[in-house]
This record gives sequence, structure tokens and C-alpha cells, in this order.
Amino acid sequence: MRGVGHPDGDEDCAEPGRSRPRPAVGRGTSQAAFTAMAAVAALALFLASCATGGTGARDEGPAHPDAADGPSVQSAAAAPSASPVPDQKEAVRLVQKDPEVSGEVKRELRPCVSDGYPVDISYGDLTGGPADDIVVNVLSCGDAVGVASYVYREQGGAYRNVFKAEEPPVYAEIDRGYLVVTQQVYAKDDAVSNPSSENVISYQWTSQRFVRKYSTRTDYGTLDDGGSGSPAPAG
Repeated sequence: MRGVGHPDGDEDCAEPGRSRPRPAVGRGTSQAAFTAMAAVAALALFLASCATGGTGARDEGPAHPDAADGPSVQSAAAAPSASPVPDQKEAVRLVQKDPEVSGEVKRELRPCVSDGYPVDISYGDLTGGPADDIVVNVLSCGDAVGVASYVYREQGGAYRNVFKAEEPPVYAEIDRGYLVVTQQVYAKDDAVSNPSSENVISYQWTSQRFVRKYSTRTDYGTLDDGGSGSPAPAG
């Protein structure tokens, strides 16, 4: 009997909210009672079918013991990880112990306030190595001018120096896979905030070394106190 609410295979289980035929009205008391009993029985059978049938709507209840420890979770836990990326203090020690770093830079690399070192450190993929590369910019304590820039690459479980620039003022950044190094050029009487020009050089990791790919030079104009930099009035 295809009574009201009786499951019609997997289709009804998959769509439990779909509307079903409503019982007829006005056929007598016995017919109404029979119809009501049939509806209750059919509803119970429908719920039992959806809960235990294994098809249609998903079975509810506690997860199987092996569901939480599936292969993907076990694989992720057992997978070997790359060397831990150094934090700021470890990166500072990396520079201090690096034989490629000049003694002058190492003398500059000291805490400015408490244990705060004048460094900017960024992490990213520059060389395609097994772990993020580290870009360390050493700054001066007084005016935060870039003293030197270094790039360290993870290799064989340790980080090694693969780039250095020690001609201040200099600053290195990661930009879309390129190492971008900015060097400001000062004339004799230039203030720190007003360099005469700026060179921006982009390097790309090629054949196990950084190769210069692009460069831009910007010469800054000077404005004296008399406002000579203002445009001349139209004649």
C-alpha cells in the first residue's frame, strides 16, 4: 500500500522535505481512523528506513572509531617536516654567526632598546627550496636606515647565505617571487629623508644563484626654500 508518507525507495529518503499526498477528508469515522493509523505506521517505517537503510539520507549517530583517524590524518601526522623556520632571535644569531657578514654590520647588530634588535625579517619562497627563504634587513638604531640586507636559504637542514648587500642605505623585500633591493643614493649635503636618487633592482633565482633581471633608477628633483620648483606662470 502506497499510503501517506510511505517511503518510495531511496528517492524519498534523499529528499525528506519533499511534499507528499495528503489523506482524503470526509470518508467516515472508520475510514478516518484507518487512514490515521496507516499514516502513523507509514511515517514510522519511513523514519526507520532513512535512519538505517544505508541509502538516501546520511545515517546519524556517533562516528565509527576509525573515522577520526583516517589515512589522510595519519599521513599528515607522519609526514616529515622541513627544518623549523627561525624566529627573530634565531635569525639574528644566524647573521651574527655568518662568516659572510662584515664585522661592521655585526657591530651594528645590537639591541636598541631592551632585547629588541634593529632588524626587519620576512619569509617567503624565493629559491624554490624545501622551506621558506629568510630575508633579513639590518637597520640602524637611531634613524632605522638600512645597513645591510641578506637572504638565507634552507639546504641540508641548515640555512646558508645566498645573497648579501652591505652598501647602505639598502633594503630588500620579497615581491611576487622576486628579490627586490632598493638602494638610495645621497649627495654630500643630502638629508637622510631626502636622497638624490634611488635604484630598485629585481633579482630572480636562476641556476642556484640570484640573477639581476630588472632595474629602475629614479632621480629626485630638489626644491629650495624660494619655491623654485613651482611651475612657471603661463605667458
